[in-house]
Amino acid sequence: MTRLVTAYSNPLVKHARNLREKRHRRESGQFLAEGLRILTEARESGRVPRLLFFTGATAAHPLVVRLIDAVEAAGGEALETTPDILSKLSGKDNPGAVMGVYDEFGATLDDLDRDASGIWLVAERLRDPGNLGTMLRTGDAVGAGGLILVGDCVDPFSVEAVRASMGALFTVPVVRCEWDAFLEWLRGGPGQLVGLSLDTERDYRAVDYAAPTFLLTGNEAQGMPEGYAEACDLLVKIPMLGRADSLNAAVATAVMAYEVLAQRQK
Repeated sequence: MTRLVTAYSNPLVKHARNLREKRHRRESGQFLAEGLRILTEARESGRVPRLLFFTGATAAHPLVVRLIDAVEAAGGEALETTPDILSKLSGKDNPGAVMGVYDEFGATLDDLDRDASGIWLVAERLRDPGNLGTMLRTGDAVGAGGLILVGDCVDPFSVEAVRASMGALFTVPVVRCEWDAFLEWLRGGPGQLVGLSLDTERDYRAVDYAAPTFLLTGNEAQGMPEGYAEACDLLVKIPMLGRADSLNAAVATAVMAYEVLAQRQK
């Protein structure tokens, strides 16, 4: 049964608001997602929130009704609230129509089936949540098997990363691991590791990519460490015709991913 929550002091409101901080996400094992499109993507992928916040103005929307039904059927709580509280939870003046509190989820390297896709994305020490979200969207678009986060990467369950993923967090498997563990797993089966690098003259379009292809993108500011580059089967470069020496990390990953996809489709 739907409850009406109108007080900022309500414990559930406080809990949801606190999930904007990494410490609280770690302690509770939960995270916050916002927006009708993102929560609908989650529902369609089989994930529903523990708590669903919405306003009276959106309660009759067919997609919100489906969310409410799904949450209550799963034993969660659907909470009608005010636009002000929804804004407080969101941290924005114009929050999405709904917000949800989800249990964190994830996969391990052993959970992955490398034969499930010919394209995999690997990001090393990725620090920007917008880049992480964009990489997830790219992974979804090209049918990548997953996104593997190596080393000290930004939290994929941060509000900013979840928002930037536009729902792809719920459709693309995400694994967090250290470099040595990833490399050991990778070399335990088929897989071509392709690094995006400025220290090569090999054009990314002049290479035949072997499936499954693991595209490795280094840290936004520092690139990938020398040892990581040496471990790659191939290093490739995206030509730059202007004054900039490189593309944004997420953009470069998308360019590479679509080149690999184009080869797969031929």
